[in-house]
Amino acid sequence: MSNIWAPWRIEYILGPKDGTCFLCEMFNEADDAKNRILWRGPTCAVVMNRFPYTGGHLMICPHRHTADLPELSAEERSEIMELTVKSLRILREIMKPHGFNIGYNLGEAAGAGLKEHLHQHIVPRWNGDTNIMPVLGGVTVIPEAMDELYAKLKPLFDA
Repeated sequence: MSNIWAPWRIEYILGPKDGTCFLCEMFNEADDAKNRILWRGPTCAVVMNRFPYTGGHLMICPHRHTADLPELSAEERSEIMELTVKSLRILREIMKPHGFNIGYNLGEAAGAGLKEHLHQHIVPRWNGDTNIMPVLGGVTVIPEAMDELYAKLKPLFDA
């Protein structure tokens, strides 16, 4: 059995849950840099994960508050795929990863931290990114500040 240690995520897990959706709140605000929203399309957005598993961890989310893939419209499904391709191209250019994990956690039993608002994860991976830090220390080293990475990624999403 493999484990992914992401101790910085405990802030989100144990944080107060007031019944609001943080994605919907972000989409209703105008400050994309504060919310690390890289792209807003007609039906979906690309956002940086606030509690990433690794640097460059992005999420593609429909603007509409919905929980499951079958509930998405054809336009939303299509835009998610187009934004996935765009995100992969940009991450390859800026971060030079060797691979990616892409997927959904649908429902609490599947590990969804936010089960009410569908979101697709894009997690860049590098050969050898499992090293002494996560194995012995339970810590993942993210070598770049999120604001600096946002500043590098954002112009390419706008291009």
